[in-house]
Amino acid sequence: MPNIIRLTLFKIPDPAHLQEAVQKYSTLSQDAVKDGKPYIPLAQGTATYDDPRSQGYNFIARTAFDSKEDMDYYDNECSAHGQIKALLKGRVGGPPLVVYMNAE
Repeated sequence: MPNIIRLTLFKIPDPAHLQEAVQKYSTLSQDAVKDGKPYIPLAQGTATYDDPRSQGYNFIARTAFDSKEDMDYYDNECSAHGQIKALLKGRVGGPPLVVYMNAE
């Protein structure tokens, strides 16, 4: 069972770009490898409901990690995450909001 759950909220104004993000996150668990094997037990991207309480955030990426070290690897070295960053660069409204917590 993963130890860390991370939620990353994005503002992606173009619906086509939002769909691309959903697709990228749908394969992230298989695409992200560390030491030659997948290391992200759960990854999914979902569009939010259109609601003023969302404050413009319309896409949530949910990822799970076994350790903080795996999350740090994801942030700094993972090529699959680098591809997602490249895909979304210039397509998001402001920096994403990232929160993470124990999975308990």
